[in-house]
Amino acid sequence: MQQISIPARAKINLAIDVLDVRDDGYHEVAMVMQTIALSDRLQVSGQDELIIESNSKEIPLDESNLVYRAAKLLQKESGTKLGAYIFIEKNIPVAAGLAGGSTDAAAALIALNQIWQLHYPISYLAALGGKLGSDIPFCLVGGTCLAQGRGENITLLPPLPKLWLVLVNPGFAVPTVQVYKKFDTIEVTKRPNISKLLAAMGDNDVINMVENMVNVLEDSTVSMFPKVKQLEEELLGSGALKALMCGSGPTVLGIAKDKDHAMTIAARMEGRYPFITVTETI
Repeated sequence: MQQISIPARAKINLAIDVLDVRDDGYHEVAMVMQTIALSDRLQVSGQDELIIESNSKEIPLDESNLVYRAAKLLQKESGTKLGAYIFIEKNIPVAAGLAGGSTDAAAALIALNQIWQLHYPISYLAALGGKLGSDIPFCLVGGTCLAQGRGENITLLPPLPKLWLVLVNPGFAVPTVQVYKKFDTIEVTKRPNISKLLAAMGDNDVINMVENMVNVLEDSTVSMFPKVKQLEEELLGSGALKALMCGSGPTVLGIAKDKDHAMTIAARMEGRYPFITVTETI
């Protein structure tokens, strides 16, 4: 049977705005999302049974794993009786606001679609993935996108000018559901201007682009996990042009002028947190 090795790339949010609660209980959102070089890797091969393994002890390997659920959903929708062996090499921190689980599920859908010779278009896989998680459709498409609705309505945008980033994770998980519940109880201090951000991106105006990067969920997360705010301040104090929480946290990104600047920032942060890495937008 065919074997596939496929990267599962992390994402960052250049902006997140959260709007009204929908009839289905989810929040209406508007997000500018971006693929970055940091990635997990899936090794996928065909076999009779469906088996998931990983080098990480932090993720489940049963029915609660998004990769497992994505594979089972694809089996059900296609009617195939084939199985697969999937090994997940984790490099993206777990529950970190970087879509680690969603991007693994997206990579699994792409690989299984090929191994099982289903020939489904990405649009169909995205519709399936959207049933499991709002970030999966973006992870299937990748690049630079505007995400609306629950996050599953994806509009491709022109490629972003390359940004060098320092990602720092403080080593604890942030439950997204709690962040959104808290968001509904607090006063928002600052919202992103998505239109201005998109205009700056279209003009390749990095200065105004960085200025208009805002994550409306930060107040909610920081109210429960003040360490996130401290992390932002440390990144800025280490020379970052901008510090912004990723997703619902707790990972924070620092924007650098170039690769050397990013390496300098990371070196200044070294030893303070369990996960620090330099990466880039792609």
